[in-house]
Amino acid sequence: MTETRTDATLTRTGRRGSRGPVNRDEVLLEIKDLRVTFQRRGGPATAAVDGVSFSVKPGEIVGVVGESGSGKSVTSMAVMGLLPQRGSKVTGEVLYRGENLLTMGQRQLADLRGSELAMVFQDPMSSLNPVIPVGLQVTEVLRRHQDISREDARVEAEDLLRRCGIPDPRRRLSEYPHQLSGGMRQRALIAIALACKPALLICDEPTTALDVTIQAQVLELLKELVNDLGTAMVMITHDLGVVAGLCDSVNVMYAGRIVEAAGRRELFAHPRHRYTEGLLNSIPRLDAPRGEPLQPIPGTPRDTIAWSKACAFAPRCLHADDECVVGDLPLVQLGRVNHPVRCVHPAPEEEPHG
Repeated sequence: MTETRTDATLTRTGRRGSRGPVNRDEVLLEIKDLRVTFQRRGGPATAAVDGVSFSVKPGEIVGVVGESGSGKSVTSMAVMGLLPQRGSKVTGEVLYRGENLLTMGQRQLADLRGSELAMVFQDPMSSLNPVIPVGLQVTEVLRRHQDISREDARVEAEDLLRRCGIPDPRRRLSEYPHQLSGGMRQRALIAIALACKPALLICDEPTTALDVTIQAQVLELLKELVNDLGTAMVMITHDLGVVAGLCDSVNVMYAGRIVEAAGRRELFAHPRHRYTEGLLNSIPRLDAPRGEPLQPIPGTPRDTIAWSKACAFAPRCLHADDECVVGDLPLVQLGRVNHPVRCVHPAPEEEPHG
């Protein structure tokens, strides 16, 4: 592949031609006030995502961080149109190149998925079809979205597996998912997602089941692909180590809402929300004295209050008081940089973490 760079554009040219220049200044994906509720028959509605808004530009990696149950994966599934229609309600706007994906027809959305929008799921063993060879799962994406012959698709699939770091890719094309290691299965998923050079890639905790060595290799692969293709990426994770090494900006989610948003360096240097502060303090540090206990966040994500009544994090927050339970809390801009925070008692800016 060759590429031509200017100050704000990157032209992608490959075996199947080019998508043309990539404008790094445009907003590729803009999520506005996204809300997702689930409801069982006869039961109350549960808000899994409650007013989430953020945007992504080409070549940018935006992190969405939070504990399990914070609404990260539901947000990604709503963006891709993969939530079940029965029992769920999605409102707001998800604008891709100015078009609302939430109101788009299923056929048009299916044409975008795989070609311009792609997703890498958390568990490759359950995401790959266990009774179909890996090669066929890659080539079917190419043949679905590209005018390409069966033989050319197989050649391209072999090249994709090779570029994703899978050894002996020709032999792997004929193997089934259970014959691959966890790291290779994840790389195969990435190859499928990148087959048509998508403009937007959503990664839902793609390194959770991998050991640290393979995790580092996969993250380096994703970073290289973003740099080479100008692909916009949304990285969903609970691992702040992944965020520190990969993301440009970070959205911290709790109980379905974004509680803090900032650039990566700003967030790690000056965490303002007490939840973000707790996440950072709970990470073991190599420079800590031997035997020093960890500082976990008290309670569990289920210990929460409805946002309409109070700060949802208040039951677990060591700084909570009566002011935190008097009503809905907006995102408020703090400091001189773009750093909105949803907190009554934010951490002082002059006290950098660590």
